[in-house]
Amino acid sequence: MEQANAARVPTSYWVVSVLGALWNSFGAWDYVMTRTRNVDYLKAAGDPQVILDWIDSFPLWAQIGWGLGVWGSVAGSVLMLLRSRHAATAFLVSLVGAVVSFGYQLTNTPAALASTASKVMPLVICGIVLFLWHYSRKSAAQGIQR
Repeated sequence: MEQANAARVPTSYWVVSVLGALWNSFGAWDYVMTRTRNVDYLKAAGDPQVILDWIDSFPLWAQIGWGLGVWGSVAGSVLMLLRSRHAATAFLVSLVGAVVSFGYQLTNTPAALASTASKVMPLVICGIVLFLWHYSRKSAAQGIQR
């Protein structure tokens, strides 16, 4: 019976799941490198001390939102790979966390870090999470996820 279910999973589901996992693994890598204060990693984005001072100034609620945004998406991707219907819930948690965190970040970005990319990337990230949430809900409704 399990083989019959596996045979009905469209290739597109696996493509979206794997690409989502790869995308979200970068978010996890960025979070870990930033939280461990890896100066060599942060140099690519600008002055590491300016970045760290900015992150240190985040209120607790923005930091919690950031963590939920990152780790909710990682969990959602793992759950998609496991074909779990709970993936959509994880992506919804991620989306809420990202909106909370980016809401703070976009209104409190230091001039030294303000760029077009710093304004566009939060929209791209939220758009991808929104897509993965919608795709997971649709997959669960179609019986692809258990």
